[in-house]
Amino acid sequence: MSAPISVLILTKNEETNILGCIDSVCWSDDIVILDSGSSDSTVSLAKSRGCRVFHRPFDNWADHQNWAVRNVSFLHPWVFNIDADERVGAECTGEMVAAVAADGPVAFRLRRKDYFRGVWLKHATFYPTWLIRLYRPASVEFQRLVNPVTVVAGPVGNLQTHIEHWPFSKGISYWLERHNSYSTFESIEYLKRPSVSVRNLFSRDSNRRRQTLKGMFVRMPARPLLKFLYLYLLHLGFLDGRSGLHYCLLQSFYELMISLKVIESTDFDRAQLERPAPTCGTTAGNSALP
Repeated sequence: MSAPISVLILTKNEETNILGCIDSVCWSDDIVILDSGSSDSTVSLAKSRGCRVFHRPFDNWADHQNWAVRNVSFLHPWVFNIDADERVGAECTGEMVAAVAADGPVAFRLRRKDYFRGVWLKHATFYPTWLIRLYRPASVEFQRLVNPVTVVAGPVGNLQTHIEHWPFSKGISYWLERHNSYSTFESIEYLKRPSVSVRNLFSRDSNRRRQTLKGMFVRMPARPLLKFLYLYLLHLGFLDGRSGLHYCLLQSFYELMISLKVIESTDFDRAQLERPAPTCGTTAGNSALP
């Protein structure tokens, strides 16, 4: 099956995942890799499959993706954005091809299934989370340093098929390393977060509702514990068995990392402001001469 859709894959050291990802979107004749300085065989493997490869140092997710949609000359008017540890099946491909053939939306949302140890975490995650992954490049802009929000200039449609996500394909250690980086970005986002409008809880825009809930949540005490209780009990994460329990604990730890980095940053800033200025005419450890 060929499709009038270009594919964008962001990579860095993804030799474990890249071929499986490319093979799942091989229906496209324009697969673009935006690599952030891989030191493994990611780039050579991608080129062996005929992909076009671009290079850009990674700074944050929003700027990285905005650079791609503004600077890459895609061969098709539609772009499907997928991560290296994600896969799409034939049913999803067929729905996307049908969607872009119709007039109306300039972007489409898809749901994602997250897997851990072969188990679909239907309850332990925030499923269903709708992600805008299929779009006309000129109609989108990405915001936020991590887990970017896609702002669309035009109508957005929903597709019913799923993306499959395997976030632990490179092991627990890699997941922890990656989320250590994510937590730094999230703490920065927290510190610049504006006041929350409760009215947005009733918005028709699911992304706006989600961001509002997130904005309210980050202001609560004991967030790591609250996140665990929400995912494991209220969201029925226990139904996903041992994988669900372990994933909820990992999410709680991730929230703890964010909280501690926010505390660390604000305490440091406060300490800098409260530090007494040195008295003129003195040096550390010495009194001024009479």
